[in-house]
Amino acid sequence: MAETSNESAGKDTVTNGTTTPPVRYADIGINLSDPIFRGVHHGKRAHEDDLQHVIQRARDAGVHKMMVTGSDLTESQNAVKLAEEYPGLCYATIGVHPCQAKSFEKHPGGPEALLKELEDLARRERDKGTVTAFGEIGLDYDRLHFCDKETQLVWFKRQLDVACELKMPLFLHSRAAAEDFEAILKERLDRLPKRGVVHSFTGSLEEMQHIVALGFDVGINGCSMKTEENIAVVKEVPLERLQIETDGPWCDMRPSHASAKFTKDAPPLPKAVKKEKWSADCMVKGRNEPCAITQVAHAVAAIKGISIEEVCEAAWSNSIWMFGLGEVPP
Repeated sequence: MAETSNESAGKDTVTNGTTTPPVRYADIGINLSDPIFRGVHHGKRAHEDDLQHVIQRARDAGVHKMMVTGSDLTESQNAVKLAEEYPGLCYATIGVHPCQAKSFEKHPGGPEALLKELEDLARRERDKGTVTAFGEIGLDYDRLHFCDKETQLVWFKRQLDVACELKMPLFLHSRAAAEDFEAILKERLDRLPKRGVVHSFTGSLEEMQHIVALGFDVGINGCSMKTEENIAVVKEVPLERLQIETDGPWCDMRPSHASAKFTKDAPPLPKAVKKEKWSADCMVKGRNEPCAITQVAHAVAAIKGISIEEVCEAAWSNSIWMFGLGEVPP
């Protein structure tokens, strides 16, 4: 595998007289509005707000773009605020996660009022350039204790129709629901010219192939490479359908995961310490950060047997084509 230039993310590398541009990353799934990035763990202040340090570590690692995930109305609004605070770096998604779909029924103005608020927010911020996708929406049959299947189905379909009306690409979630998920998307393909990405993909090889055949991209993170079966799927994801992400503060890559043996050539991450020993220069143990996307990319490159540059440029181009992210699409 080709050696990475990411250890000096801002500098070109000269090899055999040839200048190689630095790799660049777009983290298309990062929950940057989570309170844990403000020093609040499980509802309690554990250390000072260190979001600016998290963002600086991301920049130092070569992260040029981040899509901040909206999981309900409030988090979508918070994602927009971050996109406004960090223009050109952060962009937001707007939507209600399937595990939060009961929020439609609980909304003070009723479910239709919430759907209208989401649509208005998405339309307004899309036109400003701060919002690039509708999501995180989809189906999750693994966690029906959060929301029953019937409610998920209703509001996945309704949110999809809003996204189609707005002509926005999708940021999608699917867990143990492939048959229903695919059937609902198939009904709307002609209204989704840029399709979207199925993020944090953990499905089977057959499920991945079906998603790709429908024209959707596949988002890979630490959770996508836990098992040997996962590794086999990642190996087969076409480069032209690949996007990468961290899904921080979750989905970190661990020594116990099948992916661990594929990260030996990755640049070391900043030191991680327990939250009680917080330091501005250190990551926090158990909290995934966007700078760790380097580990994801190197694992994907090693699994596929190709260079880190090839993986990063393919993922970057796919993300820019689908979501724009303030760049001219290839």
